[in-house]
Parts: sequence; structure tokens; C-alpha cells
Amino acid sequence: MAISEQPVVDATIMAIDEINARGGVLGRPLQAVVVDGKSDWPSFAQGARRLIQEQKVSVIFGCWTSASRKEVKVVVEQLDHLLFYPVQYEGLEQSNNIIYTGSAPNQQIAPAVKWSVDNLGKRVFLAASDYVFPRAANTLIKKQLIALGATLVGESYVVLGSHQLDEMTDAIANSRADVVLNTINGDSNRTFFKRLKEKNISTPVLSFSIAEDELQHFDMNSMQGHYAAWSYFQSIDSAENKKFVNRFKRMYGRHRTTSASMEAAYLGVHLWAVAAEKAQSSEPSVLRTALKGQVFNAPEGQVTVSAVNNHLFKALYIGKIQPSGQFKIVWSDPEPIQPIPFPLYETRYTWENYLNNLYLGWGGHWAKVNDDVGL
Repeated sequence: MAISEQPVVDATIMAIDEINARGGVLGRPLQAVVVDGKSDWPSFAQGARRLIQEQKVSVIFGCWTSASRKEVKVVVEQLDHLLFYPVQYEGLEQSNNIIYTGSAPNQQIAPAVKWSVDNLGKRVFLAASDYVFPRAANTLIKKQLIALGATLVGESYVVLGSHQLDEMTDAIANSRADVVLNTINGDSNRTFFKRLKEKNISTPVLSFSIAEDELQHFDMNSMQGHYAAWSYFQSIDSAENKKFVNRFKRMYGRHRTTSASMEAAYLGVHLWAVAAEKAQSSEPSVLRTALKGQVFNAPEGQVTVSAVNNHLFKALYIGKIQPSGQFKIVWSDPEPIQPIPFPLYETRYTWENYLNNLYLGWGGHWAKVNDDVGL
């Protein structure tokens, strides 16, 4: 997961540096303490516990996979602390101890599925990593496809980190799909798109976990023309975004790019700092209240922390991958979308029971475990 996670660290540190340049928070400079989660969810939980109990941090910014967030959630709830989580995810969760700065499914997946059926076709294949985000996301997608009158023509999963993608790509070739909805995470995607190119499979792919930073590590000959859906793209033409991109490039190099999860991490630090000044406290228990309704003019547009569920009102953009490794925005929602982490057609209890059954089915893990990939 390093190709996704390290850029988020970089964006977080940039926000910290910006805040320190204007005097810090409550008259004190911020200090970043960075822990490597090692693409391994128990390491994330152990790291979070050390940060809180030994390093005495005021707040935690981090996690990428939902499996890592699920483990850290237990820690911050037990120790009554605060986590800012910057990645789009499967929803079906709400915690007083987490601020979700990435998109919930109704803000990313649902509108993107509607767009893909309307614009790419009604025969849909689901390609996914085998852990909680794709499993839950695909459950939601399959219900939506029925409502849209679309057809599920195939569904295939690989273990996180796996590069055994022949069976999946062969299934796509045989499915006669109009579009592939992709929830593969991490560097498995490199092999996935390489195999599609090698096998001359031209079906368009709409991805939910590939952004500008991942594209820097991929063969662009296999990527261009495919799509992704995010709350932010580097190509957004606004003054606030241009300032954000230019600052990042000055700090880390002109070759670097920005992405949605980086932007969500960045804005999370600023939201926390504004709330701390407002509350005149950095105590997590105080800030949980101060953050409700907090507004920030972010590179993606204005975001607001929901007072109901600690998620953000956020934008959505659909982009087409260009040879440059950037996205041409082909569709966007004109207004920030209200976060609804629990789809209303089932009760919260039903959704939580569904997640618990996944967890138990994986032997007390939030992903299928395979020793071959070191998880």
C-alpha cells in the first residue's frame, strides 16, 4: 500500500508546516510523529496505541485500507481519542472518535455507478480485492444495478497484494461486459491493467481506488482512456486548488502529483486546527464537539463536517485518464453531497450485522488472509 499511503503522509506534513508557519495551534508549534503501518492492519493498531499512550499525541491522522481503520477504530474508541480518516470507503460505519474526510458510498460509488450505466453500458463486471471495502461496496453496487435495470455479468476477487490476475482478467474477457467497476486496492492494480492490455481487453474500467499518485507507478499505455471517481482531482480549475498544487510541488518536487486522499488528509489537519483554536483546546473529547458543523474552503471546494455522523459534505468528480497521468473531468456534481454512511433501505443493525459476518468469515480479520502476500 506504500504507493498510496506515503503521499498521504506528505500532504499531512505539508498542512502541519503551513499551520506552523502562521504560529501553530494555541500558540504552540505542531510536531508530526510518523508511524509506519507496514501495509498490515495489526501494525496500524499497535502504532495507534503507542502514539496515544507513549507519545501522548493530540490527534491521529491516518490509515488507508478499511481493514487498518477498523483495527484503529477499536483503539481510539477504547482510549477515547480522535482519528481523522482520509480515504473514500464502504460506509456502514459511524464513530464519535473518527472524522471521515473521505467520501461515503452515496458520495462516490452510487453516483459513479449511475453515471457508468448511463454512459458506458448496462453490462457490469465487478473486479475487487478481497477485504471489507470491496465486499461491502459491491453489495451496495449490486442492489443499485437492479434498481437501474443493469446486469451483473461477473464478479471476481483477489487477495490484497496478489498479482495472480489471469483468472480475473479472463473472466472479464468472457463476460462481454460494457464496463468494469474496479475496487482493487494497492499495487495489484498495476498487474490488473497490464493483463487487460496484454489480452487486448478494451472494456472501460471505472476505478474507485486509483488516483494520480498510483498512476505515477503504472504503465500509462495500459491506463489511458479508463476512468476514476473521486471527490478531488489535481486538474480542478480553481484558485484554491492551484495554490494547493503549487505549494505541494514546491515542497516535494515538480514531478509530484496531488490526489483525493492527499487532499482529504490535508484538509483534515486544517479542520482540526481551526476547531482547536475555536475551542481553545486540543483535547480530543472537546474537539469532537467543536468539529461538528466546521467549514473549510478546501481545494475540492467547500466542505462541512456533518453534525450528525462526523462525515463531510463533499464534491464528486468523474475523470478520464489522460496520457499525462492526469484526469480530464468528464462529469461532476454541482453541489456538495450530504454524507449518508448507512444506506436507508436497511437498518443500521442489519448493516453492522453484515459486516460482523464478514469479519467472522475471515477468521477475525477484516480481509481474507494469504501468507503468500505477507498479510
